[in-house]
Amino acid sequence: MTQAPATPRALGRRHDREIVALAVPAFGALIAEPLFVMADSAIVGHLGTAQLAGLGVASALLTTAVSIFVFLAYATTAAVARRVGAGDLRSAIRQGMDGIWLALLLGAAVIAVVLPTAPGIVTLFGASPTAAPYATTYLRISALGIPAMLVVLAATGVLRGLQDTRTPLYVAVAGFLANAALNAGLVYGADLGIAGSAWGTVAAQCGMAAAYLYVVVRGARRHGASLRPDAAGIRACAQAGAPLLVRTLSLRAILMIATAVAARLGDADIAAHQIILSLWSLLAFALDAIAIAGQAIIGRYLGADDAWGARAACRRMVQWGIVAGLVLGVLVLVARPLFLPLFTSDSAVKDTALPALLMVAVSQPVCGIVFVLDGVLMGAGDGPYLAWAMVVTLAVFAPVALLVPTLGGGLTALWAAMTLMMTIRMLTLWLRARSGRWIVTGATR
Repeated sequence: MTQAPATPRALGRRHDREIVALAVPAFGALIAEPLFVMADSAIVGHLGTAQLAGLGVASALLTTAVSIFVFLAYATTAAVARRVGAGDLRSAIRQGMDGIWLALLLGAAVIAVVLPTAPGIVTLFGASPTAAPYATTYLRISALGIPAMLVVLAATGVLRGLQDTRTPLYVAVAGFLANAALNAGLVYGADLGIAGSAWGTVAAQCGMAAAYLYVVVRGARRHGASLRPDAAGIRACAQAGAPLLVRTLSLRAILMIATAVAARLGDADIAAHQIILSLWSLLAFALDAIAIAGQAIIGRYLGADDAWGARAACRRMVQWGIVAGLVLGVLVLVARPLFLPLFTSDSAVKDTALPALLMVAVSQPVCGIVFVLDGVLMGAGDGPYLAWAMVVTLAVFAPVALLVPTLGGGLTALWAAMTLMMTIRMLTLWLRARSGRWIVTGATR
């Protein structure tokens, strides 16, 4: 007997279960990296102000370097999920191995650049004479862990594509605990100072990479996938990731411009901006978890030649994005009297931050739509459009933001420009989603 088609309500519940099953563990894994930095800061902070300042510069450089290559996770998720949808697990894992080999090559290249240039990079980014030696030490040692960090990104993409976000959560929690224990032991027990913190982080990252490789290699052997590097496959991964690299660089440029403008507004403004930006980033992690679920689910539907299912999943995830944005916005409004005193007791900073914080709260539903549609188009492998849309957004945002110090309005005007930026992203992504041109079915795009 032919099975009756699912009703819209039943289909919606099925999508809800899929989104929750993927998004909740993904959120836990996403916040692991900021927790790494927080643990390092808490341990190194007791060594002295110069050491903490050095860590601040070096960790910012490392975070930027690794975030540039986040396409290793995004592109791999989409490619693997397509093959999972097509029922070809062997090719899915083979595709993931190509991403891991690309991560190792990129990591080796970064080490080759960072080790000899670390002192100059640290000076370029404004480290003081007292902090620079500590920043250089931390950067040089931690750079040795960059290949492991990039392998973690690529392997995370493999598992997400396989519809598994639980394993990355377990690995992230274990990595965080190991990082905290190693740092405390090496910094104070072995009396290695800031170098001990760097070595502890490298060891934790290598342990996480080893855990991921064990899981992926085990899956490759089970399904008969080759582990050897394949030049054509690695080149295809790089080509698929190139547009997402452009997208990421454009987004980083937007955030850098915003920080530079805030610095020109005055000390109270830049202090308030850093507080608000930290909250905005935390909210982004929550919304990005839904986007990650979108990457995996959409890729699987398209790989299974189910265009209708992909459209239905997209609609449901947009609804999730709107609701999540509304909830987060209300939480920001309710918690604002408690949030600001956690970071500052300066009344000038609080007064400056409050109206900008309200702007952040109001914009969260827009952010929810943006993150979800970003994930949908990534899952569809629509990288070239995402790159073009982000470059257009940067071109509109930059002159508006740079005019803020001249036209006035202070930090509130700057965050109004940030809201404009997210609105432009929403419009470009919504137009693409509505057009249906992103729907290309099959095991490969």
